[in-house]
Amino acid sequence: MRISTNTLYQNGLNRLSQLQVEQDRLMQQISSKKRILTPADDPVGAARALELQNAQRVNTQFERNRMFAENGMNAIESNLQSVTDLLIAAKARLTEAGNASYDDTQRSYIAIDLKNDLEALVGLANAQDGSGNYLYAGYSTDTVPYTLTAAGATYNGDNQVRQLQVSNTRQLPVADNGPNVFQANGNDIFAALAAITDLLQTPVASDADAQALQDGLTAASDALQGTLDNVLTVRARNGSALKEITALNSDGDSRELQYAKSLSELQDLDYAKALSDLAKQQTVLEAAQKAFVATTSLSLFNLI
Repeated sequence: MRISTNTLYQNGLNRLSQLQVEQDRLMQQISSKKRILTPADDPVGAARALELQNAQRVNTQFERNRMFAENGMNAIESNLQSVTDLLIAAKARLTEAGNASYDDTQRSYIAIDLKNDLEALVGLANAQDGSGNYLYAGYSTDTVPYTLTAAGATYNGDNQVRQLQVSNTRQLPVADNGPNVFQANGNDIFAALAAITDLLQTPVASDADAQALQDGLTAASDALQGTLDNVLTVRARNGSALKEITALNSDGDSRELQYAKSLSELQDLDYAKALSDLAKQQTVLEAAQKAFVATTSLSLFNLI
């Protein structure tokens, strides 16, 4: 079988080109410190790396969601601490108002205090988080939840509870709605405070007036205690959710480390081995170049 000079020449060029491509690929790997530059380098490894990267992105999004939820819960806790303090103080004023030795004027002073408490409570119910979203408006985050009225306060939000997906299997609330906090179980604290404020400003001129006052103080005290109990329940539930976020954050951090480790094992280059391979490849390429030059310079005149 005859092999033409052109065939020898072309085969030599193809071999040199292949060796150059392999050397360039090694240099790119060393430069990027990555073993897989394209899916063709390792189809199975590249597919697995893509799965891990997607899982990593989802894990990162859950981390952001947990941070947002935690911020909302911390805002609620701070706010409800103030609500708790206000309700306890208002309950003490009601007890004081029931003092049999107090006259109409003294009760009117307490009425002024309780009216201020009502306004302050509406202000707390209209609190916003760090992003400017109202805490107790449900999904109507840009709507002021409560409007103060002569009879108490009117709710303007919706009855939904905003939640965020904080893990693959868990959603947690990032806020609440006003009725769940301030008007649960048919107990409207705003109406109760408005009613007792009016009653304390009404002169007591008869036994019937005195009885009406006593009944009103009892009803207002029960409303305050009911709301206080509900607020403490909301705070306990909120605190439990915050603990759960802490646990989920720990789990998320562990997942992130595992994803990073697995990706490193799949993608990262064995730097020492790559440098060794590059040196070997350079030696092979130089030898091939010399052989190609020697082969292509041969002719019949060299044999004469």
